[in-house]
Amino acid sequence: MKKQNHIFTFICIVLLLSMALSACGQKSSTAAPTSVLKTPQATAVAELEGNITISGAFALYPMMQRWTEEYTKLHPKVLFDLSAGGAGKGMTDALAGAVDIGMVSRAITPEEEGKGAYWVAVAIDAVFATMNPKNPVLQDILAKGVSKETFIGIFITSEIKTWGQVVGKPEITDAIHVYTRSDSCGAADAWAKFLGNKKQEDLNGIGVGSDPALLDAVIKDPLGIGFNNLNYAFDPTTQKPVVGSLPVPIDANGNGQADPDEVFATKAEADAAIATGKYPAPPARAENLVTHGKSTGLVQTFILWILTDGQQFLGEAGYVQLPKDKLDASLAKIR
Repeated sequence: MKKQNHIFTFICIVLLLSMALSACGQKSSTAAPTSVLKTPQATAVAELEGNITISGAFALYPMMQRWTEEYTKLHPKVLFDLSAGGAGKGMTDALAGAVDIGMVSRAITPEEEGKGAYWVAVAIDAVFATMNPKNPVLQDILAKGVSKETFIGIFITSEIKTWGQVVGKPEITDAIHVYTRSDSCGAADAWAKFLGNKKQEDLNGIGVGSDPALLDAVIKDPLGIGFNNLNYAFDPTTQKPVVGSLPVPIDANGNGQADPDEVFATKAEADAAIATGKYPAPPARAENLVTHGKSTGLVQTFILWILTDGQQFLGEAGYVQLPKDKLDASLAKIR
């Protein structure tokens, strides 16, 4: 009997030792995950956050709308305050520190650079003369085009006063109603430069205060002529000229007729002419972003994105990409 008791006691001791060893093993196996949870994540990246204010050129406004929308998708905590108002307002606001970025659709002057304007080109756009489809000599204009010299006679010297004079039919005496921009803008600057390297103040006509308003004036006037940026002359939905207006063909080579690549029935045709240099420059020109001094921080990061990943949206929004050498120059300048 005693022998059996000793055996039973021995078995109990063995069982107790096994349970103790098992408990120790379980404790050591849970220690590793606990230490892993306490390890910081070295790969975490801080989310971009802040506000960027932008104002300026009507010409670049539609493109900037797209850029800010796409950038917000990537960085929801970056907020934009975007407004149009003309290239002059964009420059004034940027130099005054009223906005972080000014959109300026013309060349930057040495005087502006002397005041701290720091600029980079980001896209190419163009200005188109616009007329009403009810023009009394419409078919003649579409067949012959209008020469640079004739445009000068309309917008600069006012020597050409009737639509009959435009197409060589003096019997047609309908007066030309000329419209221009009253606000300081890149479109007027580019159009004036095309007409003999003139300035906006050299343009004659009834002053209208914005790109959409100038187009509207022509739409309402069968005898009107004006000029508009690419993305206002063409409807972004239909890709055709805005209803009630037509681009005036420029007889760029002076052969007395409107060649197929000088008449634009669609925006794609106009884009191709700008990209290949068949459309004269000016009125084609670069679109610029201006800051007061070289940009830093969030603003610099945003502009760098425009010049890299943001370039993929230019064609969709109706703009033309800069040639590689000019794009590289902008990137080097902003970095």
